[in-house]
Amino acid sequence: MTVTQDYQITWEKLPDDYKLPDDPVDNINQPALAAALTESLELAGKLPPNALTPTNYGICATLNGKIVVKAPDWAYIPKIGVDREEVIRSYTPQLQGDIPVIVMEFISDTQETEYSIKATYPPGKWFFYERILKVPNYIIFEPDSGSVEMYRLEITEQYILQEPDENQRYWIAEMNLYLGVWQGTRENRAGNWLRWWDEQGNLLLWGGELAEQERQRAERLAAQLRAAGIESEV
Repeated sequence: MTVTQDYQITWEKLPDDYKLPDDPVDNINQPALAAALTESLELAGKLPPNALTPTNYGICATLNGKIVVKAPDWAYIPKIGVDREEVIRSYTPQLQGDIPVIVMEFISDTQETEYSIKATYPPGKWFFYERILKVPNYIIFEPDSGSVEMYRLEITEQYILQEPDENQRYWIAEMNLYLGVWQGTRENRAGNWLRWWDEQGNLLLWGGELAEQERQRAERLAAQLRAAGIESEV
């Protein structure tokens, strides 16, 4: 048990009969943005079998005996310590595995709940991620404009806005990856996407891009073989 503000924080499994909010996602783009982040990690071999990348999925804590559930648009949890069947409905850090090392919110309305530092019960998202879960990295992304805000939990245990590097990317130390904005088309959606780059600056590709890369490689090889055949005939 830990104490912050006036809260005693405990990590308890969500009761089976607890009714989770059944809110629809705010925007049609949110599932696509989240799926794209996970897919490139998996294809690059950077998603361990016991990692979890939930989207719009309840992450829980108990404050003064009252359950709080927040559902970030995307999160990365390095390791869960239980069977996946136990975290189908929700996830409780500390009890069931690691705290998320990054949470993301994709802004699609003007309510600005992503910035809520409301400390009284039920606390706002910002307060929950910063003071309760203590998530090291908090990303707020506005897909239409492509603007990104990255907040890093500093030694003061407060989020501090980070500046991007010369490539307009942010270093996520816990994942050993850069995060940045890429413009292009995927699944008939043209616009801004959050994407990963490795330490060497290589973009982590999606499945369609890997397939296209392989097609081009096969075409080059076929052209080389044809050219070699012509030369041998001469």
